[in-house]
Formats: sequence, C-alpha cells, structure tokens
Amino acid sequence: QVQLVESGGGLVQAGGSLRLSCVASGRTFSSYAMGWFRQAPGKEREFVAAISRSGGITYYADSVKGRFTISRDNAKSTVYLQMNSLKPEDTAVYYCAVHWDLRTVVSGTGMDYWGKGTLVTVSS
Repeated sequence: QVQLVESGGGLVQAGGSLRLSCVASGRTFSSYAMGWFRQAPGKEREFVAAISRSGGITYYADSVKGRFTISRDNAKSTVYLQMNSLKPEDTAVYYCAVHWDLRTVVSGTGMDYWGKGTLVTVSS
C-alpha cells in the first residue's frame, strides 16, 4: 500500500506560480515512477508530467512544457510540481499517482495508487 497526499494548491492570478507537493508513505518511494495529472471541471483527467524513479528522466504534456517542472526528493518521499506562468486553463484538481513503470505513468492508465487531489484555480 502507498498513501499519497497532495498539497500546495490554491488561488493564483494568471501569470503567477505555485508549487505542488505530493508526499508518499508506505512502500519504498524510490521504487516508483511518479506522475502528476489534472482534471478540469467537465473534462477528462489528463496527464501533466512524469518522472522516473531516479529523477533522471522527465516527460511533460505539450500544454505545460516550458512552464511546469516536475522533480522529486527520494529522501523526503516527495514529488513536486513547480508551475510557472499559470493560465486560467490550468485550473483543475491536480493529482499525483505512482507506478513502477514510467511508461505506464505517462500513459495514465493502470496506475497503482492515486492521491485525493489538490485544487488549483487560476484567475484571469
């Protein structure tokens, strides 16, 4: 079992920044690739970013490339999502999720565990 708890969401103006955190407990954090996903009102959940177990490989959705940065601290069992130049269309509930296989994380299907999410609202 792995428990995931996201934090750092909130209300921010367009052009602003937020940093999301996801703390994992349970099994060895470094055994898992990690991902961030988001779900906007009335839309399907979508992939945002993923990071390999070591942190050496990252992937991003085209919509956030150059604005968002995913990172992890295995000693703290935490994955981060630094979000800069936020846009109103970034408004969503953001979730972190894990799987041992990075390709599965990027696909967004078959994830082992999900957090409950943190809400990000970007005002125009």
